[in-house]
Amino acid sequence: MATRLTKPWMLIADAVKRLHGHLGVFELADADDNVIYIGYAGASSQFGLRAEVSAAAQDISSAVSARYEVTSAYHSRYRELLMAHTADYGEPPACNPPEMLRQITLGKLSPS
Repeated sequence: MATRLTKPWMLIADAVKRLHGHLGVFELADADDNVIYIGYAGASSQFGLRAEVSAAAQDISSAVSARYEVTSAYHSRYRELLMAHTADYGEPPACNPPEMLRQITLGKLSPS
């Protein structure tokens, strides 16, 4: 499995139509396909990826597109995506709240 999400970007409205109540991770991007938010739908998510992507997109006005991955290892994968983004850009995505990031410990990742 690739360290980064490699699926193509799709408009948020199209992604939400395709999503169901699955567990998994997702990324939101701005108009230039820059990742601005990484999130997940976990066991406490009432309606899974569909609800989490919709809620995040409503909160982040600059979000235009999304991509996702269905996985039961959502928390490990979420942390892996955050570590890969931080390794690439020196910081987490701009719209991930600092208080959320303080609740988890991120290791160092050197993806190729």
